[in-house]
Amino acid sequence: MQKTVNILNKRAKFDYEILDKYTAGIVLTGTEIKSIRLGKASIAESFCEFHGHELFVINSHIEEYLYGTHYNHKAKSERKLLLNKKELKGLLKNMQNKGLTIIPLRLFTNEKGLAKLDIALCRGKKNFDKRETIKDRDNKRDLDRVKKTH
Repeated sequence: MQKTVNILNKRAKFDYEILDKYTAGIVLTGTEIKSIRLGKASIAESFCEFHGHELFVINSHIEEYLYGTHYNHKAKSERKLLLNKKELKGLLKNMQNKGLTIIPLRLFTNEKGLAKLDIALCRGKKNFDKRETIKDRDNKRDLDRVKKTH
């Protein structure tokens, strides 16, 4: 039984308003999937971009595999995402019309051991929206403290 990997993009929910979520497969080489299974990856500063009618994740960092030879992969490179044609057309249409962006939320392995990427169609938050998010989080924390003491 393999342990599941769950790598999160913690800044995404703070910096962006999430409109729609998708789960995409990701095209990887052998040493890339081995590094991901060891938990040696980061999607904190990554985003998704269309090249033609294909979707790629840009700026994702997967460390080189420790036991890899000269066949090892590059740490930062574009990786193709796998979605249905219908989902790709919808995402492309939304990105062109409304000025939205696609951000990876979570990199994980499923029960078969395949790497998947949860992506979201997002709109960037303004500074006052971020302050409101911080205020809501603090209020929730204070309310939980009060409930716990009584």
